[in-house]
Amino acid sequence: MKQWTVSSRGLPLLVMFAFLLGARPGNAQTRDSGLAADHPRPGSEVILDHESDESTKDITNGQRLEWFVENTFGPRSLVAGAVSAGLGTDLDNPRRYGGIGQGFGRRYEMHLADTSTGNAMEATLGAIWREDPRYYRVPTESFGRRVRNVIRMTFVAYRSDGNPAPAYARYIGIAGSNFLANSWEANSEANLHGAALRTLTGFLGRMGSNAFQEFWPNVKPRLFHF
Repeated sequence: MKQWTVSSRGLPLLVMFAFLLGARPGNAQTRDSGLAADHPRPGSEVILDHESDESTKDITNGQRLEWFVENTFGPRSLVAGAVSAGLGTDLDNPRRYGGIGQGFGRRYEMHLADTSTGNAMEATLGAIWREDPRYYRVPTESFGRRVRNVIRMTFVAYRSDGNPAPAYARYIGIAGSNFLANSWEANSEANLHGAALRTLTGFLGRMGSNAFQEFWPNVKPRLFHF
């Protein structure tokens, strides 16, 4: 029963997210080509499952939904959740969740609740403000510039006119979800310090995800000889 209560906390956000995806602003898919030419998105590649040049298109509602699903239930997110739950279990933190078995499952559930809530908030608010939450690679740049892009894209998102701007929806999503999590986290973690630490970890996690997307396509062939 407790498990259902925790999992259901993100349901209103997901319902609101799905509702807003169905409401398409009249000019949400329109792009000012003049501004785009002056402020192009870096490179011409987005980490997606196909090779089309997504940098020349606005993100659609369907693509926004795909981003939410991939970044909540995709392999990267599931592995990150398992690693986080594994470390927490190994360190027995929070102690209230217990050890191997039930404790691992409980910590994984908390990670999934935090991640799904934050991603839903970012995708929903981003749809209103026309922020593109996706990471854009710069594979032809130098290593230093690619690292700077990884860091920069942690805090910046592209708008529908092609201009980079502060990722306000992401700020609210990461910080808001972690402070909201005080309502279901263990008492030892449900405080200002715990929420602030989880928020910092959330931004570091996004930076790590960006780094993976930036460099994994270069590392993968070397490891698997494709």
